[in-house]
Order: sequence, then C-alpha cells, then structure tokens
Amino acid sequence: MLLAIDAGNTNTVFAVHDGKDLRGQWRMSTNGVRTADEYFVWLNQLVRHDGVELADIDATIISTVVPQTLFNLQRLSRKYFHNEPLVVGAANVNLGFDVRIAQPSSVGADRLVNCIGAHLAYKGPVIVVDFGTATNFDIVAADGAYEGGIISPGINLSLEALHQAAAKLPRIAVERPQQVIGNDTVSAMQSGIFWGYVALIEGLVTRIKAERDEEMTVVATGGLASLFRQATQTIQHVDHDLTIRGLVELNRRNTS
Repeated sequence: MLLAIDAGNTNTVFAVHDGKDLRGQWRMSTNGVRTADEYFVWLNQLVRHDGVELADIDATIISTVVPQTLFNLQRLSRKYFHNEPLVVGAANVNLGFDVRIAQPSSVGADRLVNCIGAHLAYKGPVIVVDFGTATNFDIVAADGAYEGGIISPGINLSLEALHQAAAKLPRIAVERPQQVIGNDTVSAMQSGIFWGYVALIEGLVTRIKAERDEEMTVVATGGLASLFRQATQTIQHVDHDLTIRGLVELNRRNTS
C-alpha cells in the first residue's frame, strides 16, 4: 500500500491507498521539528482505528512546501516503512506533464500535484482554487500542462492580520453573513472577509478566462471550499481529494 503525505504550511495530511481505493486519511498540524518517531506513534494509533495496518505500507510519496519537514518525513519512510520515498519536485521524479513557466522549479509541490489531480478528474482547461494558508489559483491546460497561476493571502491569514494590526478588531471565525452591510464590528469584518473573497474569486476567474479566451472548469479544494461554493456559481466543483489523487497518480507514473 501507498502512504501519501501532503505537508502544507498549516496542516499535514497522511493518506493510505491500496492501489484501488483510498483506505483513509488523517490530518495533523504542520510542525517543522516533529520527529519521525512522533509521526509514527501518532499515525499508528489512527490507522489502526480505521482498520489499516502500517506493516502493509511498502511505498511512500511526499509533497511538502515546508522544507523543515522533509528530513523527518523521509526518515519516517526509511525507518518504519523500509522504503525510499518519492519527493515531489526532486530531480528523479517524472511529473508526466510540462510546466510552462519561466522558472519551473519555483512552483510549489502542492500546486503541481493539484494539477495532476485536476487533469485526471476534469480534463479540459481547469482553474484550481486552493483555499489554504494562501489562496491559490492555478491553471491546468487542456493537455494537462501547468501554465501559471495567482497567489493571494489566505482567508485565515487575512483575519489574523486584521486582528494583529488593528488593536480594536477581535479574532473572528469565517462565516457567511446574511447581508453584505454589517451592523456592528464583527459582522462588518465577517462581511469584508467572506464577501470580499467571493468577489476575489469571481473577479479573478473572470479575468483568467478573458485573458485565455476560453471556457474553463473551476474546481475548488481546501478546508473552506465548500463554504464558498455555496455562495458563488463561479465554483463548479468542490474536490477535497484533489491533492491525494494527484499524489497517487504521480506515484503510479514513477513506479509502473
């Protein structure tokens, strides 16, 4: 079985795939100093609860945008699963598609993996909107190539910046306000964040389509994708398995 690891700036997702089906996935906060032993103890408890045996894992693939995590994730694979992990972005890993930008090596591993997952499921040209620490808009061409994108501040990052920079603004949760105009500080902040990001999504997608002069499928992933899908018709699909699907396929391309 394959252990797929997606280490993002905020959370790290572990998923086990048996070659046909996803057997389970588990999430922990990303911590650059967490050791391989700590990963194993935590993971061992959770996978057993879902009926998965770690002894059955014989392959690992890692995508990380946090360089500090890579050493111990690789050590986890070598020490406990006795295999050399594939690392997205490493010279020996064949992506199986073109990266058509000036500096291909500058593209984050998560964005490349999302490109694979999106092309597998939706074909045609695709815009992937990934709600993470940053909100990314990535362009997948009809032939599966990566053709650039947009990086904007993530929603929770924007909320924290408001709270930190303005002494009287409290921390708030991301919620959909019933109206656009707030009648107190909290509702005004919620409206600015929620409807502001809806406008960001709709505006950027419209400009991307106009610049490329083609219709494109819009797919959202990440923790807040479902919330924003309810507020705009611009997002056509929500796909929480996009990144893991991409990792599984990338592993297949490099081991078949």
